[in-house]
Amino acid sequence: MVLRGIIALAAAWSATALVMPRTARISSMRMSAFEPGVTKTDERVTVVGASGYIGKAVVRECVRRGYETTAVVRDASKASFDGATIVGAECGDLGGISRAFETAKTDVVVCCLASRSGTEADSLLVDYEASVNCLEAARKCGARHYVLLSAFCVAKPDLSFQAAKLKTEAALAGQGDVTYSVVRPTAFFKSLSGQVEILKGGGPFVYFDLGGDRSATCNPISEADLAMAIVDCVADPARSSKGGEPIWNVGGPDAGISMKEQGELIATAIAEVDGEPRKEPWLLGVPIGVFDGIVGAIKWAYDLTGSPKVKDAWELGQIGRYYAVEDMLTTAPAEKYGKMSLKEHYKQVAKDGQEYDPYTTIFAKAPTAAMKAAAPAAERTADAPDADAVGVGTPLFGKKK
Repeated sequence: MVLRGIIALAAAWSATALVMPRTARISSMRMSAFEPGVTKTDERVTVVGASGYIGKAVVRECVRRGYETTAVVRDASKASFDGATIVGAECGDLGGISRAFETAKTDVVVCCLASRSGTEADSLLVDYEASVNCLEAARKCGARHYVLLSAFCVAKPDLSFQAAKLKTEAALAGQGDVTYSVVRPTAFFKSLSGQVEILKGGGPFVYFDLGGDRSATCNPISEADLAMAIVDCVADPARSSKGGEPIWNVGGPDAGISMKEQGELIATAIAEVDGEPRKEPWLLGVPIGVFDGIVGAIKWAYDLTGSPKVKDAWELGQIGRYYAVEDMLTTAPAEKYGKMSLKEHYKQVAKDGQEYDPYTTIFAKAPTAAMKAAAPAAERTADAPDADAVGVGTPLFGKKK
């Protein structure tokens, strides 16, 4: 009888644990102070957009932090993530992504989806529809929290992808089934690195002169630091829509660095890596009016022809101009995060090279053998990258490979 009583009590406890509210799983974390980069919950995290630039870094950070992690990619057979479960699903398919979340027993969704081009059609499909599909799937499977990778520039929305991001943010705010956090990074290091090889070869650093010796200023954040900030939102009640501030503008540790100053930093980084005296860089300032003329000419051609391809070129031109004139700069201490400086990144690129990206690193060469060998497994995935956020320095006429 006593044995039967113990078994019955154990069974009752197990059943209670199975239906325990998911919020209870973070109660132990709340007993101690939150520590950035360290604190975690006992939850299962699913990352969508996992094979993209930031998505890969987020998967690595979730695994490092100790989360049971599922990485959602288009084709699971072509992806490789150490320590994470890989699931193939299309985020544009609500049924498919819902099944993926259910299979992973998802408690928290981290959405790193964002359009590659930033054009209207691409943004609507990815930044809004696919991202909201992931929200609906999270609600269906009973997830507790949803973290959205947005963009700092949505605070001044003039572009299609910004409007799409804001629609997704509004969808999050308009429901009450899951709590949420929105991370708005200033700029990615990758998007400011496209001219390192040009300077290394003796060419000019081109920047847009806004007049009065001014150029656009930002404090970008490294992918590793940004991933850490994103994963912090899983456990940090201060970043939750339930009693906290869910929208987080976040940049790196640097003070504001103008485009012109970026050229100076690259020259310094190259000299330190090569162990040679620093050479004054050739800084080529292009008046912003030249850009305006180019964008205006493309708009004229679009009005004349109505061609979808010309429309895309015009939208890309608008994106390029936006980032040529707008500062992507956080100033409050709570909006600065991480340890890696832009100069450290430039030194890394000057030493090892970087992977070509038609939307951000238009001058970059293919990665060196040393860089490939040093890349983590998640970086070496053969899966076509999911869309990542458009960053500062997006080129005017980039084309997908």
